[in-house]
Amino acid sequence: MTKKGAILFFILFTIGISSFAQTNVSREELQKQEQTLRKELEELNQLKDQIQKNKKSTLAQMAVIKSKIAKREALVNSIAKQVKIIDDAIEANKQDVQKLNKDLDTLKSKYEKSIVFAYKSRSGYEYLNFLFSANSFNDAVKRLTYLKSYRQNREAQARAIDMSQKDLNQKIGQLGSNKKDRLKTLGVQNEQLKVLVDDRKEQDKIISQLKGKEQEVTAQLKQKEAQRKKMQSALLTIIRRETLEAEKKEKERQAKLKAANEAAAAAKAKNEAAPIVSKTEQKIATKNGNKVSAVEGGLTNTSGNRPYSALETTEEGREASISIENNKGGLPWPVDKGNVYVHFGVENIPGTKLNRKSDGIELAVPKGSSVKSIANGVVKYTGDINGDLTVFVQHGKYFSTYTHLSSINVSVGQEVRAGTLLGRSGVNIEGEGSLLFMISNDKGSFLDPENWLKNRR
Repeated sequence: MTKKGAILFFILFTIGISSFAQTNVSREELQKQEQTLRKELEELNQLKDQIQKNKKSTLAQMAVIKSKIAKREALVNSIAKQVKIIDDAIEANKQDVQKLNKDLDTLKSKYEKSIVFAYKSRSGYEYLNFLFSANSFNDAVKRLTYLKSYRQNREAQARAIDMSQKDLNQKIGQLGSNKKDRLKTLGVQNEQLKVLVDDRKEQDKIISQLKGKEQEVTAQLKQKEAQRKKMQSALLTIIRRETLEAEKKEKERQAKLKAANEAAAAAKAKNEAAPIVSKTEQKIATKNGNKVSAVEGGLTNTSGNRPYSALETTEEGREASISIENNKGGLPWPVDKGNVYVHFGVENIPGTKLNRKSDGIELAVPKGSSVKSIANGVVKYTGDINGDLTVFVQHGKYFSTYTHLSSINVSVGQEVRAGTLLGRSGVNIEGEGSLLFMISNDKGSFLDPENWLKNRR
């Protein structure tokens, strides 16, 4: 076996192990996944061509090639699953062919005996003798009915043989089609495996370049880290501001309710009419999971045992938070199309001891692409942060961040719905078309957006 052949075998083996352990997925679903992956790979190839023109984009090149390899492996995995489905169909059709052959032999044997019997009893004398030997008229009628049904049964046997033969021919045809489909699918898989080998060679080449440009890469990472910290600081400032404002309003509300309660108690003691309290003030509130009267506890978190958050002291805030949580894994993407080429979390830069941290995901999108809100909320910030146009949207106790924008279409305080146009995408530090998207909670902790957005495949 050649070295390249050994590499292909190893890749196929490692990918194949995981593919057969997956839950059942239909061939049609796998083909849709394959089409989506091919489209994403095509977009990544276009992005790679653009980045190669930029001499500063070594990090971006690595991010793109890593994303390409991951998607190429997913594509090979999807094709391997299709091969498994075809193999199962071939095996099922083989068993059907064997069963139909057996059933057909049985039918033919029975029909043969029937024909032999009919041949031996072919003279009219035999039939008449059979009829006239009856003991009574009713017995003769029964014998006549028997002869008629026997003839009909022989005809039914002939039809059954014909139908079984057609079914057998059909199954044999399906089996042949399955085998051709398998060869074709294996050919496609082999092509993708060869490209995957080339992608990994390209990755090795970029790693080699990174080793020789560690100072330049370090400078890029420092620039990105400075930008990340400024973005984080700006978000925390907004969260603190919104939390303090919500707590202040809550204290004012509780003070008002307390005063109303005291006035009501005094009026009751004097047998006077109680002061009018608004419907909002009359609501039953829950704090830390225990129901208390509106007068005693004010409006607090009314969502059962959910952790208390000052940003959920209003009905709108609670609804926005719960809506986000209920739709976890199904939230719409902020852009109609685009590839994630920088993922959430800490990533080691291959070929170096350097790490890059991302508080969100970076999507490769053409400059000027529409950027939309992922859920209902209120715009809390629009402006420039470290040279990047940015929008923060509050969704109860959650915040979504959209940066690397080229223009902004909303204003602070504006209520937005899921799908509302917030602005247009711009470029990142490397000058590539990009959108950096983040999700965080009221504690300032960043969450992996890919766990909250819907699966595109």
